Amino acid sequence: MVRNLPHDTFLVIRYVKRRLTVLIDIDGKHEWRDCIDVPGVRLPRGYYFGSSSVTGDLSDNHDIISLKLFQLTVERTPEEEKRDREVFLPVVDNLRLPGMEAPLEPMSGLALFLIVFFSLVAIVFAIVIGIILYNKWQEQSRKHFY
Repeated sequence: MVRNLPHDTFLVIRYVKRRLTVLIDIDGKHEWRDCIDVPGVRLPRGYYFGSSSVTGDLSDNHDIISLKLFQLTVERTPEEEKRDREVFLPVVDNLRLPGMEAPLEPMSGLALFLIVFFSLVAIVFAIVIGIILYNKWQEQSRKHFY
């Protein structure tokens, strides 16, 4: 979306009261559009903000012209202060990450029996068909002298 545009593109990242919002202006009209809005984001304190324009590929060239960082003063209750101090890793409430799905329920005894039974029937059927085809092939490959 931002490749080879004749104008500058802008990105705003906001984190206020456990809500992470990203706004973009890629049309060059100075009108902000929502990109993502994620409630329930809990970030730990004491970390640093960093950015890079390195893409790892020479097909794109991005320049970071400026960064404006602001710390907003937000009034918090003592309970919110305590809860925010306990955050050691970034967490998002009610977000399922890939690979974090609920474990599958174990199969019932009847389902397991049916799977094993029909698998054995299929194997026996395949063996019988194989024997019949092998006998037909042997009959045809015999030399007849009459």
